Order: sequence, then C-alpha cells, then structure tokens
Amino acid sequence: MEKKILFPQVGGFVHGGDYNPEQWLDRPDILEEDVRLMKKAGINSVSVGIFSWSVLEPVEGEFHFEWLAKIIDRLYENGIYTVLATPSGARPAWLDEKYPEAMRVNRMGMREHHGGRHNHCMSSPIYREKVAIMDRKLAETFGSHPGVIMYHISNEFSGECFCDHCIQKFRGYLAEKYDHDIEKLNSSWWTAFWSHRYNSFDQIEPPFVHGETSVMGLNLEWKRFTTWNTNDFMKAERDVLHSVTPDIPVTANLMRMFGGLDYRKMAPDMDVVSWDNYPTFHNDWETLAETAYETAFQHALMRSLKRDKPFMMMESAPGLVNWQAVNKVKRPGIHRLACLQALGCGSDSVQYFQWRKGRGSYEQFHGAVVDHMGTDDTRIFKEVAQVGELLKKIAPAAGTLVKTKAAMLFDWDNRWAIEDMKALGRDTKKYEEICIGIWKEFFRLGVDMDVVGSDEDLKDYDVVVAPMLYMLQAGTAANLKAFVERGGQLLATYLLGYVDSEQLCYLGGFPGDGLKDLFGIISEEIDSLYPTDRNGIVLADNALRKGATSAGGDGAEESCSGMAGEGSMKDRGVHQEAVRDWEVVEYAEILRVQDAKVLGTYTEDFYQGSAALTCKKHGKGNAYYVAARTNAAAMSPLFERMLTDAGIPVRKLPEGVECHVRSGEEGRYEFYLNWTKESVTIPGVRGRDLITDAWVEERLELPTYGVAVVYSL
Repeated sequence: MEKKILFPQVGGFVHGGDYNPEQWLDRPDILEEDVRLMKKAGINSVSVGIFSWSVLEPVEGEFHFEWLAKIIDRLYENGIYTVLATPSGARPAWLDEKYPEAMRVNRMGMREHHGGRHNHCMSSPIYREKVAIMDRKLAETFGSHPGVIMYHISNEFSGECFCDHCIQKFRGYLAEKYDHDIEKLNSSWWTAFWSHRYNSFDQIEPPFVHGETSVMGLNLEWKRFTTWNTNDFMKAERDVLHSVTPDIPVTANLMRMFGGLDYRKMAPDMDVVSWDNYPTFHNDWETLAETAYETAFQHALMRSLKRDKPFMMMESAPGLVNWQAVNKVKRPGIHRLACLQALGCGSDSVQYFQWRKGRGSYEQFHGAVVDHMGTDDTRIFKEVAQVGELLKKIAPAAGTLVKTKAAMLFDWDNRWAIEDMKALGRDTKKYEEICIGIWKEFFRLGVDMDVVGSDEDLKDYDVVVAPMLYMLQAGTAANLKAFVERGGQLLATYLLGYVDSEQLCYLGGFPGDGLKDLFGIISEEIDSLYPTDRNGIVLADNALRKGATSAGGDGAEESCSGMAGEGSMKDRGVHQEAVRDWEVVEYAEILRVQDAKVLGTYTEDFYQGSAALTCKKHGKGNAYYVAARTNAAAMSPLFERMLTDAGIPVRKLPEGVECHVRSGEEGRYEFYLNWTKESVTIPGVRGRDLITDAWVEERLELPTYGVAVVYSL
C-alpha cells in the first residue's frame, strides 16, 4: 500500500498549532522567544493569519504584510514551516461600517451587529470581493515562499444567513434543483397540506422563526442550501489561491459531527481534510475510555471523508479549553494518549490551539503550549515537548493509511430529517448517540470502522451497519442490495427506509424502495416507549452461535436458515416476563415477516412473540434487521457473528485499551493506547515498539496511560 505523504518537506508528522504573532508585535522579545521555545518543543509547523485581517489591512486598501513576512522568514530559518490562513473568519470593523451587508441577518430577519466571528454573509458580493482581494495578495506575496506548505481557508465554518442576498440565492438554488418547475417542488414538498403550495419560486422564503417551519422539504432544503452556499464560499477562496499557486494544498478546519453543515459535501473540494478535536476528558458521566472511544469515532468520521490520504488534527488543547461547561485540566499522561490516538486513527498532524495564551479577550484563558508564565518548565510545555520527541521516533508511520473492511452508514441528510420529523419521542431520537454507541461496540471487538455515506461505493467493505436509516438517497437501496448479493453482512435497525430524499413517505409499507424484499420484512407500526415501559427480546437457541459458517460464499445460507426458530423460543418460555436477552427501550417496531428467519421475538405487550430480530439470506450475504432499540453492548454477539461470517478477525482487548492499525508499503504500525490507571498485558503482539525501540514478542506490557507503536512487516 503506497504511502500518501502530505508534506514531504516536514519529514514526518506535522507538530504545531495556531500562532498569533500579530497580538505581540509590540513585544519583539516575545516573538524571538517563541521561536526558541518552538524548537525546544519539537514544533515544525505553525498556522498564522487566521484572525489577522485588521492588522493585515487596518484600513480599506492599505495592506501591511511586512510583519508577517518577517515572521514566516524567521520561522523557516529555524526549520518551522507555515500553514498560511486566510483571515475571512472575522472581519475588521471598518469593513462592517462601510459595507453592512457583509453582516448576517438572523432567523428573526434582523441584521446582526459587528462583532464575534463567523457572522458574515456567505452570499454578499462585496464581502466575497474583499475576501478575494485579500486572498490573492496573500498568495502573490507568500505563495512562492519555501516555508509555506498549506493554505488554511477561514476557520470553523458555521451558521446561516437570512438576508435578501441569501433569499434570492436560495430561490435560484431551488429553481435549478427542481428544473424551474414550481409544481415539481410543490409535489416534492407535499405543499397541498395546510394549503401551503407556491405559485412561483419568488414566493419561497427560508424557514424564519416566525415564518414557514411546517414544510419538512423546505426545512431540509434550507440546510442543504446552507451547506451548498458555505461550500461555494470556500471554493471561491480556494480558486483564488489555486489560481496563483496551484501546487499548495488547501484545507478548512471542521468540527466533529457538526450539525450545521454536511461535511461529506464539502470534503471533495478540499485538498486535505482537517478538524478540531476537543473531547470532554475527565467528565463525570462516563469513563475516560468511553470519552476516548467516542473521540475515535469522530476521527473515523473525518478519516472517511477522504479515505485515500491522511487527515489532519488541526486543533486540540494541550491542556484545558475555556468554553466547556466545566473546563477540566488534562491529567498527566492524557495529552500523549490523545495525540497518539489521532495519529493511530489516520491523522498526519498533531496541532494545538493555541501556541501562546493571549493577555485579553475571549480566549485569554484557553489552554496553550506557552502559559502566561511564558516559561518552558510548566507541566503542559514539558508534555508537548515529549510528544515532539515521540513524533520523531514514529515518523516512518506518516503517510500510511487506515484500511478497514467494516463501515457504518451516517448521513447528514438523514440526521436532519430525523431531527425534524414530527413522530416518535420528541427527545429520544438520538441518531448520533445510537451511531456512536454501535460503532464503539465494533471497536471493542477490534474493528476500526469507517463512517461513510449511504450512497457511497461499498466495494471495500464486508460488514456494513446502517442504524436508523430513515431517509433513503437515490440509489441507496440498490447499493445495499448489491453489497449483500456479493457476500456482505448487512445490519439495519428500526426506522429504516420510511422516506425518500424529499422526505416523502414510501407507500406499500416500510422499508421502501425495494428494501422489504432485501430484508424480508415489513414494518407495520412503530411503538414509542415511556421510560417506565418494559419490553425485551428473547433470542432463539443458538441464534448467534459462532463458527456456524465459513466466511462469505454459499455458506452464508446457514447463517440464517441453520438457526433455531420459534419453537425453541417457546421452549425457553418466551411468554414469561422474566426471560429477556436484550432489553428494549424507547422504540419497537411491529414487523410483518415475509420470508426472513426470525432470530428473536418480543417478550411483552400485544406484540409479544412477534419478530424483533430477523435475518434473510440474499445472494451470498445476509441482511439482518433489529426492529427495536436496545443496548449496543447487548448486540455485541450479533456483531461478532457478522464479523466472523465476513472473515474479519475479532480481537477483544482489555477494557480501556484501544488499538489502531496504519499500513504502508513497508509494513504496518499498530498503535496501542491504555486509557486506564492499571497496567495491562496485551497478548498476540509481535514487532518493534518504535517508542522504546524494544522488540515485543507475543506480549505487550503497557503501564498506566501507556502507549506503544509496534512496527511489523
């Protein structure tokens, strides 16, 4: 497997973060000290210019780049490369004073005031013009500098605007999508309901708080438009930069599983995906390992946006942050674990916000490598320097990729549709939580799943899980059918295939678009449960026994047809309340079974004894269906069975220990992380630990919060 080196000039992993020298131009001694401290901490790259507009252009048309040129020169002379940012994430006051249209209009229809950041209108022609002027001058001035290795566009895109520019652009977007046929839109949005049909596109407004919010199609298209418009703004910046310096890659830093933008639509227009990682370490509602596993999911989501190259962890806190409900300090040893986790999941960078704490304003107490003390003897600085040394030791792993045979389907469209649907429990939909919970259970079985879209090619995967896939994109059903036919193991859950991409319900029973035949079931009703309601699923004897089949091939038939049926469930006392293998909470579908094998039935209520877990052989693979919400850990035997039938090795590590594997043409790198306070022994590990340079022969010993990167051919 060929390496995909992002920055050959760096010679390994990028180590650095956001640097704000414009805040210290009156302190040349501090700027000099910064370079010394960066070298001591093993920093090889910093991001500059992210919020520098008011210093780069203090008044309209008057540009001052000399200070930035000195900074970039000094950094390069000392072996530190520059990620040069465009400053479009926050505007100077002169711009808003002269061009108020650059400021956003909120959901109430009111123009925002100057201040904050990311409150600019993505559609404003004058703002785009001013941004383009700035970007071109930056590229022309610094694009040929050998120290500049990447452009960082804006910062953490977010938000929406309801101004006249955006309304007109939204109407044009809709007209284009619906072929300039208003009746096509009316049909797609079901606007005959409540007499909300439109006579022309000019009558359509976005979903103002005090306006039209009851048309699901409008609400969804506004979110899609917001992504489209944001991406259009980002591409406009990218195109200016590439027109001057086509060989310098661009990125835009993303934010976890952010709900406001569909990152899957934006990633193709970035050269490299990057994101900002701020877990709530040491919280009081879960273990440290659980926090870490959820963070691994977020890394997997970002990795999967561009699977052909490493991603970048553009920001992380070396200590604490200043905006969480409780700003807890990272305990000793956790910083190293968090950095190694990012790399193990496929990042080729460890970067921080921020390098040095500022003296004032909103982020003056946000964590940084250099504290207000300004010295190199703080705990945080020492831990960052240790990471710098560690990154040099494991540099050969840079450019390698994480390759997995299992994937989870997650769509932003589906997420938005579920949030907006007027059904089920108002506060218990939990789409993101359910996805993360199932992903973590596969992770506990040693499988680092990708997180991909439902319309993506699934040829690289042998196991696919589709939780709560309420909305089907065009082609999704055919995609899933082809996956199972060739031998894939597919699992879907309740709420599958209720609506199409326009949020119109399928007729003829759920799931729609032919998925009834794939799974062999029809969902006739879905019951929402109160917290005090009790129900469960009892499994057929040996329903999930291991080793019943060989991986893939015709043996997949035994995976379903060879399992015990309803008779054995009755023998176990399915009608007795005490017998429950899986507890059911919040949602339970009532199924009509066509030709699927029933593997588990409900234990309570009027649907007691009816199917709750089914499997149907289709082609060379199997299509499993879980009709009710249950604890993800309870389903682990089912996941294990699917992995076994797919030929994917199951590897259960000690609780609190995780492993990620990156592979390249010269071998594989296994990243082991111990998130517990106990020493652990991991069997079956063989290779050279790049961190200690010691050979591991079958047993890896990890101390409290220990890490290892084991290389083998």
